Amino acid sequence: MFSQLTPPFIIAMLLALSLHEMAHGLVAYWLGDPTAKYEGRLTLNPLAHLDPIGTLLFLTIGFGWGKPVPVNPRYFKKHKRDTALVSIAGPVSNLLLAFVFGCILWIIVTIAGADAINVNPFLLFLVEICSASISLNIGLMAFNLLPIAPLDGSNILQAFIPLKYEDRYENFMRNGPYILLLLLVVGRIGGLDLLGAWIELVAGPVFLLFGLLFGGL
Repeated sequence: MFSQLTPPFIIAMLLALSLHEMAHGLVAYWLGDPTAKYEGRLTLNPLAHLDPIGTLLFLTIGFGWGKPVPVNPRYFKKHKRDTALVSIAGPVSNLLLAFVFGCILWIIVTIAGADAINVNPFLLFLVEICSASISLNIGLMAFNLLPIAPLDGSNILQAFIPLKYEDRYENFMRNGPYILLLLLVVGRIGGLDLLGAWIELVAGPVFLLFGLLFGGL
């Protein structure tokens, strides 16, 4: 789904995952839940956020996940609303990070120019980090907005589920990891890449907007 395993990709991945998970913890903390703070998750240190399996998948097939931030909804004043806010913080942080790197890339290209970048290894490395970060963060945002547990989109959608359907939705969420695995297997083996189609649906307009904002970079 994303770029090949390169140093710029690894740097972009570590920053994207760390900011994503830290954002969950920060918003939970702001809403009254200190759990993530007590467990040392309010940091950009990748070692605090890396999940062994999720990281391995990122490095081998191009996408994965970080270690989920512990959240105790008993601290929240409004359970469904605050849980959704904590969940959406991750994808929003990735979108903002992609925007920041888009700005950095635009500044480098505008000031230095393509010819100078091509002959300057340091500038070229920075450009590659920016490009990888933009693609990775937008893709990670789109992937996490998929409304299937344990992805963030499932908790965001839950905020809009009527009370009478909550039990059914809880059952659906419990089966979420199996559904996600099935979608992955069908895409990899059966050729029906529903996950890729979802990511393209969500990320496509964002890439188009970025192209307009940053002059097609």
